[in-house]
Amino acid sequence: MQFLRTLFWVVVAVFLAILGRNNWSDVTLNLWGPFQADIKIPLLILITFLIGFLPTFLVLRGRIWALKRRIAVAQRPPETIVNPPAPGTTDDLTAA
Repeated sequence: MQFLRTLFWVVVAVFLAILGRNNWSDVTLNLWGPFQADIKIPLLILITFLIGFLPTFLVLRGRIWALKRRIAVAQRPPETIVNPPAPGTTDDLTAA
């Protein structure tokens, strides 16, 4: 099963490499005002993918982290609280 998973990711990587090589041409982006940027198409696709993926990934990781903390607190054994005797009382059985 591990072999098939590895083979799948190798095929995907080779496909993306071939696709990137065949589309390695410049694209001019009109930024603001007179500013323009020339960027290769595969890099532009990668940047836009990361802009969409990273915020979602970070929110997901933050929620998982918070839930793990809540589970850890819930699974912690309760602390036993020992009440000290009230002042002026004795616990000595011989005093009675």
